[in-house]
Amino acid sequence: MASNRHLGRIVALQTLYEQDFRSECHDEAFSLDSVLARNIARYEETIDDKEFISRLVQGVATHQTELDGVIQPVAPEWPIAQIARMDRIILRIGVYELLFDSKVPPKVVINEAVELAKAFGGDNSSKFINGVLGTVLRNQEAQEAVKSTSKKITKPKNKKK
Repeated sequence: MASNRHLGRIVALQTLYEQDFRSECHDEAFSLDSVLARNIARYEETIDDKEFISRLVQGVATHQTELDGVIQPVAPEWPIAQIARMDRIILRIGVYELLFDSKVPPKVVINEAVELAKAFGGDNSSKFINGVLGTVLRNQEAQEAVKSTSKKITKPKNKKK
């Protein structure tokens, strides 16, 4: 199943890459659902968990603005539009899985993103992806720790005199 999920992420990456490219070209004929169906069909006999791919693609597409809002402060020297398209999409997939898919352990998410960056990104992509996603994970863990601590703190009861 793990290698199947890896292939699923590759199909999601291809689909989201095409979406990003065709959106930038203002291609009004683009249909995310049809491109996703076409890309899944190419690997139909190899992929078992088609729902995983669909959920990943739809989730990233739906939450793109929010995902970019998480990425931008973590990589302030790189405005979203200036991050290489492939790296930007890998980051969106990774951040989506970190924030919205609790079924996948965070270290697996980061490792998978780094592997995608090694296979499809530039020379320094894997280091960049690892650094950004590692920071996003640490920020998320810190926020959860604060929430957990604030739940434990209770308001003192007023004592009657």
